Amino acid sequence: MYQISFDNPINVYFIGIGGISMSGLALVLANRGFKVSGSDRSESEATAELTNAGIKVFIGQRAENIDNIIKPDVVVYTAAIHPDNPEFAAAKKLGIPMLTRAELLGQIMQHYHLPVNVAGTHGKTTTTAMVAKIMLEGNLDPTVSIGGFLKDIGGNIRIGASKYFVTEACEYTNSFLSFFPGVGIILNIDADHLDFFKDLDDIRHSFRKFAQLIPENGTLVINGEIPNLSEITDGLTCNIKTYGFSDNYDYYPTNISYDSFGNASFHINIKNGNGFDIALKVPGKHNISNAMAAAAASDVFGISEAEIKSGLCSFTGTDRRFEYKGTVDGVTIIDDYAHHPTEIAATLSAAKNYPHKNIWVVFQPHTFTRTKALMDEFAHALLGADKLIIADIYAARETDNLGISSRTLKEKIESLGHECYYFPSFDEIEKFLLQNCTKDDLLITMGAGDVVNIANDLLGM
Repeated sequence: MYQISFDNPINVYFIGIGGISMSGLALVLANRGFKVSGSDRSESEATAELTNAGIKVFIGQRAENIDNIIKPDVVVYTAAIHPDNPEFAAAKKLGIPMLTRAELLGQIMQHYHLPVNVAGTHGKTTTTAMVAKIMLEGNLDPTVSIGGFLKDIGGNIRIGASKYFVTEACEYTNSFLSFFPGVGIILNIDADHLDFFKDLDDIRHSFRKFAQLIPENGTLVINGEIPNLSEITDGLTCNIKTYGFSDNYDYYPTNISYDSFGNASFHINIKNGNGFDIALKVPGKHNISNAMAAAAASDVFGISEAEIKSGLCSFTGTDRRFEYKGTVDGVTIIDDYAHHPTEIAATLSAAKNYPHKNIWVVFQPHTFTRTKALMDEFAHALLGADKLIIADIYAARETDNLGISSRTLKEKIESLGHECYYFPSFDEIEKFLLQNCTKDDLLITMGAGDVVNIANDLLGM
């Protein structure tokens, strides 16, 4: 495998440079003196930011970008790029070394003394952002790469000058097995990405291999409530810290209460006898869990309890994670990235504690494989909404509909005795909402696709 070195900056080309992770890596390398360029299918805020940073961005992917214009030393691509992509094919034909996004990210980590990797089926972005916020409170000057917009760093990337590098570690296509974690966090392990993994056991096996990457002098912070935890942790040589909702674990909460917006206050207990009070500004029980993971990891860095508390108590979330968008005609609109049944259940549990008359959900399923594999789980999770609308499935990287549609999910939900609506276009959904939502209702646009556009349209954004 081609190896990059910060001591020898070269010419790097990114296919799909506008992606949230790719754009961040491009900025990290540019900051280190690399000559960076790349392409994307369309203009975006990310491509504009890259251009403003002096990075050449081509809109449209063409072979000549690789073989006639840039002639890079190495090409980086994502899992969404296939061999028939003209730039991918040109790089292969010319024999230019190629790295996946995950391989490049792993190599970048090796240039930092203490890389922090946040893994798990759910909660990676929020917990990574919490860790980053705590490090900023502790003046540790970290480099941060997050899969969402964090107001405290003005985007999804922060380039620091210290030994700390904090990033998400995604299990899809086993990306995180290319990483080099000094501190690894495993938040949860659920069945997902079943277009790649065979089943839950296959997923658990990958998380076990990720945990084994942590060196003897490193630390694994792991949710102690993961079923059959010993299958993940037995035989590991690194230090292990657990957290959960009982005193069986190294970190656990007591005195939990919720304010009128569903934000939790609680006491974090630490088995060594220390502990401190936290009042979160993000809602839901799941964020108590995320906060404990972030606190446990932060202890490794020698950050004081006062700084951990300050970081968590001032954390206001990232975009698309129970994000308040605005109010129209007395209806509060929230946008949320939930696209797995466990995430949907957590979001709706948080919403129950938020001011509302009726909870409306517009859910956009994400990928045909996930929707088909977890159809029953989606249907039961969505029963937590008072009023429910299903949008068309967001295909993302997929082309085969597997013989299902959003109508299939609608029928499954109705078979459980819950009223459910389906409309084939966002325009029809928006008209229905304007006619039927009433003052003091709570509307949540939910999914990992472009369903947020409904919220934006209703608010005139």
